[in-house]
Amino acid sequence: MQIIIYITIFLVSAIIFLFVGYTLRKKTAESKIESAEKEAQRILDNANKEAENARKEEIVKAKEEIIKSRNELEEEIRERRSDVSRQEKRLIQKEESLDKKIYDQEKRTKHLDERESEIERKMDEVQKLKDSELDELEKIARFSTDDAKKEILSRVDKTLTSEKAERIKKNEEEIKETSEDKAKEIITYAIQKCAADHTAESTVSIVALPNDEMKGRIIGREGRNIKSLETLTGVDFIIDDTPESVVISGFDPLRREVAKIALENLIEDGRIHPAKIEEMVEKAKAQVAKDIKEEGERATMETGVMGLNPDIVNLLGKLKFRTSYGQNVLMHSIEVSNLARMMADELGLDTKLAARAGLLHDIGKALDHDMEGTHVQIGVDILKKYNENAKVINAVEAHHGDVEATTPEAYLVQAADAISASRPGARRETLEAYTKRLEQLETIANSFEGVEKSYAIQAGREVRIIVKPDKISDDQMTILARDIAKKVEAEMEYPGQIKINLIRERRVTDYAK
Repeated sequence: MQIIIYITIFLVSAIIFLFVGYTLRKKTAESKIESAEKEAQRILDNANKEAENARKEEIVKAKEEIIKSRNELEEEIRERRSDVSRQEKRLIQKEESLDKKIYDQEKRTKHLDERESEIERKMDEVQKLKDSELDELEKIARFSTDDAKKEILSRVDKTLTSEKAERIKKNEEEIKETSEDKAKEIITYAIQKCAADHTAESTVSIVALPNDEMKGRIIGREGRNIKSLETLTGVDFIIDDTPESVVISGFDPLRREVAKIALENLIEDGRIHPAKIEEMVEKAKAQVAKDIKEEGERATMETGVMGLNPDIVNLLGKLKFRTSYGQNVLMHSIEVSNLARMMADELGLDTKLAARAGLLHDIGKALDHDMEGTHVQIGVDILKKYNENAKVINAVEAHHGDVEATTPEAYLVQAADAISASRPGARRETLEAYTKRLEQLETIANSFEGVEKSYAIQAGREVRIIVKPDKISDDQMTILARDIAKKVEAEMEYPGQIKINLIRERRVTDYAK
């Protein structure tokens, strides 16, 4: 019985303990849940507070930026208003000054008109007095005014005839003595102020390679790359002659420049194949065209020649790639323009006309490779096409003596061209070679029978030959000129053309007995 009681007590105690434990665990769990909820609420509240603070800070920053921008804008507006105000004040001052000048001018004009009226009135009075005096003199002398003038002039003319002759002779002698010195002084002064750099373009251009391996890439498989380059540019690429370089050979400097630029761009790019070559050649052509335009504009700015047609400016730019006896034609044209302008200024002539004609005198050389005819005739045709000034055209046409010069400026262009082209040092050849070439030209002319004297002029572009009139007739002169020209062509090397000019004089003298 006691065992049952113990068991019963134990079971009741166990049930009580289980219930109490469950109740305690439940309370503990509820307490933890409540604590966790409070913590979560606290974290949430903190997060909301931080978000609100951040939002307020952003709003404050945005307001500060707006205020700053507004202040900057207002400051800029104030500055602009201040500038506008200052400009308005200056305009008002200018208007007031202009009004004052106009008023003063009107006042001065009115005063001049009054003075002019007064002068005319006094001149009328003087004329009346003069007429009355002449009438009185005519009555006293019994001579009319015209008769008196004739008598006085006749006597004065007789008295001054010898004096005039003596003065004319003296002036002629003085002019002969001083004109040559003055001309030398003007030319020397012009040359001293004009110092142009003459660079000569050779018939080859050289492009450096980073290494010899690049040569194989330029040649390409079965030579397709180099064939494409030569076909598109029209020049020869010599690869194996020099280490780590490519020689570009051709007589057309424009094509050589295009080929050089295209090859340098290909080497820099690294991708060398026919399609890329074609693209680079087109880019090089565009670059050369741009350089031509810039060089033409530079020449006009350097010489002060404005108002040229854009096509003529481009032709001037092409002269950079043209040489004559090794002398760069563009630099030669700039020098001729400056020399002609300075000499015109010294002589009191039209400096703008002289500079314009000097710059354009060799414009035909930009196209004489592509067109038939001399560079003079080509240049004249180009200038006529673009309605250039007739005086400029005459100076261009006459600068080698093909036609007669009609203006003093045209003669100055001839002189400036001769100075720039023929003076030693301006061109690549030495003075000795230059002299030998002129001597050879004169020797060829003197070798023909009937030639009395010959003179090589115009830097060797013309030879004037004086023939013996008793041995060479007018009809024979044509044949002789042709024979001399043929011999010059066969024995001499020269660019352009040489003018063979024969002169024959026949004098007949008789005496009256």
